[in-house]
Amino acid sequence: MKKALVVEDSQTDQNFFSSHLKKAGFSVTSVGSVEEAQEKVKAGKPNVVIVDIILPGESGFELCRELKSQEETKNIPIIICSSKETNVDKMWGDMLGADAYLVKPVDPDELVSTAKKFA
Repeated sequence: MKKALVVEDSQTDQNFFSSHLKKAGFSVTSVGSVEEAQEKVKAGKPNVVIVDIILPGESGFELCRELKSQEETKNIPIIICSSKETNVDKMWGDMLGADAYLVKPVDPDELVSTAKKFA
């Protein structure tokens, strides 16, 4: 079973992402901060990471940069899901190595198809 890590501080969005990914056959772990995400990635590499940009403490951009710069995690696909929808935000996601950028509110079918594409 493919493992997805959802990094989202909104409980509503966490539940939304988790429920749709679980219906699609993913095993889902949800956390609310970059620090928690780092621990989960070290404990067992997920097949895909879904991350918000605006998080308490470090941002999703920082997590993306960190994971993509380390040899053991650089191949984990990262999907940014954010309400920030400017071209600058999307450009930053791309520059930091994100594999996809979805704008909230995210279409459930697009979320699942994107996660399956990369996982």
